[in-house]
Amino acid sequence: MERVVHRTCTLCEACCGIEVHVAGDRIVRIQGDERDPLSKGYLCPKAWALKDLHEDPDRLRYPIRRTSTGWERVSWRAAFSLAVNGILRTQRHHGRDAVAIYRGEPVTHNLGAVLFGDALLGAVGTRNHFSANTLDQMPKQLASHWMYGSGFFMSVPDIDRTAHLLIIGANPVVSNGSLMTAPGMPDRLRAIRGRGGRVVVIDPRHSETARLADEHHFIRPGSDALLVAGLINTIVAEGRVRLRHLGGVVDGLETIHEVVATFTAATVADHVGIGAETIRSIARAFSDAPSAVCYGRMGTSTVRFGTLTNWLIEVLNLLTGNLDRAGGAMFPNPPVDVVALQPSTQRGRWRSRTRGTPEFIGELPAATLAEEIGTPGPGQVRALVTLAGNPVLSSPAGHELDRALRTLECMVAIDFYLNETTRHADVILPPVGPLEREHFDVVFQLFAVRNAPRWCPAVFPSPPEGRCDGEILLELASRLHWSRGGLGRVRAVGFRAPLWIGTERALRLVVDLALRAGPHGNGMRPWRAGVTLKRLQEAVSGIDLGPMQPGLPARLPAKSKRIAIAPDEVVADMARLRESMRAPAAGLLLIGRRELRTVNSWSHNWPSLVTGKNRCELHIHPVDAEARGLEDGAVATVASRVGTVAVPVRITCTMMPGAVSLPHGYGHGREGARLNVAADHAGASVNDLTDPAELDVPSGNAVLSGIPVRVEHALFDDKGALAR
Repeated sequence: MERVVHRTCTLCEACCGIEVHVAGDRIVRIQGDERDPLSKGYLCPKAWALKDLHEDPDRLRYPIRRTSTGWERVSWRAAFSLAVNGILRTQRHHGRDAVAIYRGEPVTHNLGAVLFGDALLGAVGTRNHFSANTLDQMPKQLASHWMYGSGFFMSVPDIDRTAHLLIIGANPVVSNGSLMTAPGMPDRLRAIRGRGGRVVVIDPRHSETARLADEHHFIRPGSDALLVAGLINTIVAEGRVRLRHLGGVVDGLETIHEVVATFTAATVADHVGIGAETIRSIARAFSDAPSAVCYGRMGTSTVRFGTLTNWLIEVLNLLTGNLDRAGGAMFPNPPVDVVALQPSTQRGRWRSRTRGTPEFIGELPAATLAEEIGTPGPGQVRALVTLAGNPVLSSPAGHELDRALRTLECMVAIDFYLNETTRHADVILPPVGPLEREHFDVVFQLFAVRNAPRWCPAVFPSPPEGRCDGEILLELASRLHWSRGGLGRVRAVGFRAPLWIGTERALRLVVDLALRAGPHGNGMRPWRAGVTLKRLQEAVSGIDLGPMQPGLPARLPAKSKRIAIAPDEVVADMARLRESMRAPAAGLLLIGRRELRTVNSWSHNWPSLVTGKNRCELHIHPVDAEARGLEDGAVATVASRVGTVAVPVRITCTMMPGAVSLPHGYGHGREGARLNVAADHAGASVNDLTDPAELDVPSGNAVLSGIPVRVEHALFDDKGALAR
């Protein structure tokens, strides 16, 4: 007998509604849920890979520990003891901060990890907290923190109602929106054009999104801040500023006029690679549109001026009257109000030991983790706990971090893969797979273009010896508390959850209370209508709460209920941007690349996503290839200040001359990893080329784009090894 389980796909930010058809303990098929208010039946190839993940023979299903003769299976009790004893032993000898914690991107797709991750962080008590946020989005969060009062209160393009979409350094057709939960982007982009609107893409690569746009303009990698400053200069100089209903709550408008005064279209044109009149034309079309929104993503965050670029994009939307407006940049009002639960974000309460970079939202730059491990002295990191992360492949100079991990006194991994990072662990505690646990999305409702929450039941029961992420985190946290004489209670997103009620019940209780207390709940009054957990469980395809609605200034997290359009820190950083225009132009600049069939590094072990052609290729323009004597399919070496990799070449006019591109997430096949499918598609890690010395100064975000590189024809010795 076949049964159908309705839930969301948890492999990317799109959160598509899916129907999982099951016969016994076997997945028959996975298809889109046409009744889902957000995805409406859309599905990308990744969803079918949930079956691959569930059945993957390489996925760990019980704890293992390292021994002198290899890995061996241990009981959960023994695994927890090994982990806790290792953490406590390190801290007794070297202090609390000698243990670091790293949280990977999959945490955000996991209810237990989201709600109870801070429980472990609090129990460990370290200031050395790192995550994928500083490899990805921290500039956007910091700009929002300074302008609106919270790093969790971020604007999202109202893509379904806009008349003009300006995309800078983003490829939402592949990402399905990032910090913009919007599945089915091809149809959404076509809809903009179908209603008479316009889509403009600015990117060093003629991407999959650019192919569906009205206009595409190449831009020199890393120069996005200069371009947006030039757009704002045109808006100001031509008297196009209109703040609409926010005019009375904006502080610092005069300062904006001053800081962009020197960034005219003519001044920045040569540096960005776009003509001055074209820049003016882009600005005028944006300003004249009935509604418009500028959207930037990875290409605007993982660069030297990431915070400036994200701030300037917010300023552009605000100055043209498109902030907090239908069709512009709006703020979702999700059923679980994370901003209300964490009303303020903080920065600079402590600084990193090696570089003095300030923490933000309790995090330090992930790019500094290797040097925090390798630099002797008080506070040196000597132990590491990783949660669903693979920073050896995702952080700058991953090969250097790889070497540093070998020197740790203790490493604990919460992960169901023995990957390039976790192979260095002393003990691995594997959670159950995503189809074996319940789920409710807390994080990506913050970025949804339409408010459509849903509860996801487990497709399969958790195995008898299985543990979900929340259960593992709570057990580790409670054992650490008890070992120090503390209470067996832990903190979880504003609530205190007693362990004795059980992890699953605790998760449901926290979600139900958050829903009832949220903006769409019943205010804890049972006689009133509103969104509750029970109502979500009954609506198997989710509840449609409608599109985003204007709400400023009332919803501003800032106590003043005002917008700081010119924060002192970013205004000061404009001097650094101005100085960059004096630097001589570099040669080839490397950018990353995302693909529809890839979820960072961990999806390369799923057969359905790695079939077909080799995707780990260096994309290069014909002019640049000819200058280096490269032919299509030839192997080239790509060298930066920190490393060298060898990759096959694909010559394509989709690249801007002077820019080359490698995909993110490859570099498999390292000794000790147990990813057999990925090893057959190993590729080269782009992050063996990115430089940990380069950070976006205000946010500490890694610089993963615009890396100067040399590309040459690869030479091999008589044994077939790369001659360096």
